[in-house]
Amino acid sequence: MSNKKTNKKFILIFAVLILLGGTYGIYKYVHSLSHETTDDAQIEKNMNPIIPRLTGYITKVYVKDNDFVKKGDTLFTIDNKDYLVKVEDAKAALIASEGNFAASKADIESVSANIAVSDANVQSAGGNIETAKIRLGRATSDFERYNNLYKNHSITKQQFEQALAAKQEAESQLRILQNQQKASAYQKSVIVAKSNVSSKQTEVAAANIKRAQAMLDAAKLNLDYTVVTASIDGQVSKISIQPGQLVQPGQSLFYIINNAEAWVIANFKETQLDKMVIGQKVSIKVDAYPDTDFEGTITSFSPATGARFSLLPPDNATGNFVKTIQRLPVKITLNTDNDAEKIKLLRPGMNVDVDVHLK
Repeated sequence: MSNKKTNKKFILIFAVLILLGGTYGIYKYVHSLSHETTDDAQIEKNMNPIIPRLTGYITKVYVKDNDFVKKGDTLFTIDNKDYLVKVEDAKAALIASEGNFAASKADIESVSANIAVSDANVQSAGGNIETAKIRLGRATSDFERYNNLYKNHSITKQQFEQALAAKQEAESQLRILQNQQKASAYQKSVIVAKSNVSSKQTEVAAANIKRAQAMLDAAKLNLDYTVVTASIDGQVSKISIQPGQLVQPGQSLFYIINNAEAWVIANFKETQLDKMVIGQKVSIKVDAYPDTDFEGTITSFSPATGARFSLLPPDNATGNFVKTIQRLPVKITLNTDNDAEKIKLLRPGMNVDVDVHLK
C-alpha cells in the first residue's frame, strides 16, 4: 500500500511539473511571436570629457570625486601668470599700432594740405602765364610798330631799343612763369606720390591695428581658458588631477555625466531583427532597480555590427571560418513619461533586460 501511495504522489508531482513546464513553454512560444528580448543591453548617458585648451600647471581643484556640478561651476584653475603677461604685451602692441595709425593719418592730412597749396600754385601760375602772354603780345606789337618807324627814321634809336627791351622782358617773364608752372606741377606730382605712399602706410597701420586687436583677443581668451568650468549640469567622475600637475591641450582629465538624459544600447542577435522597426515600444527592466519598470522606443539601428567597430574586426578570409551569430547595437530612447528622478539614478553601463513589442 505504501509503495502505491508513493507512486501516486510521484505521478501527481510529475504531472504537475509537466503541466507547468508545458504552460511556461507555450507562454514563451506565444510571447516570442510578438516580442523580441535580450539581456545584452546597458544604460548609456552623455559623458562630457573635461579637456584643457592650453598648457599649464594646475593651481587649485574645486571638485571631488562624484560631486554634482552646475553649468558654469569652476572645476579647476591653471596658473595664469604667463597668460597675464601675454595680455599686457598684446595691449602694448595694440597701443603702438594705434600710434602708428594716428601718425599715418597726420601725414595724409599734411600731404593733402600740400596738394591743395600745389593746386593753388599751379592755378596761379596758369593765370600769370595768361597775363604774361597778353603783355608779350602787346610788347611784340609795339616792337613791330617801332621797328617800322625806326626803319623810316620816324623815331629815335632810344625809343626803338626801349620797345625791344620791353619785348624781351615780356618773353623772359613768360619763360619764368612757364618754368614756375612746370616746377609747381612736378612738385604736385611728388606730393601726390607721397600721398599714395602715406595712404598705403595708413592701410598697413590699420591692418596692424586689427592684427594687434586679434592678438589681444586671443590672449584674453587664453587667459579665460585658465579657469576650467563645467559645460553642463551633471556629476563628475573620479578626479585624478592634483595641484601642481602639468596638463596639456587635448588631454582628457575626467568626465561629467549628464544624469538628466539616458538611453539604452541593446545588442540583438542578427536573427532577431527581421520584424524590428523604428518606433516600436520597448519594456525595460534595470537589474539595479527590479521593482521599477521603464518604457522606451526604438529610435535607430547601428549601421554595422558591434564586431566591425572593434579594434581588430574579424577577418573571415583567413581560411579558418566559423560562423558566429553577430549582434547589432540598437538604440532605445527612454520615453518622457518615465520618472525623471528614477532616470537620474541610472548609471552608464548598468545592465538591463529589454523586451521589444513587435505588434
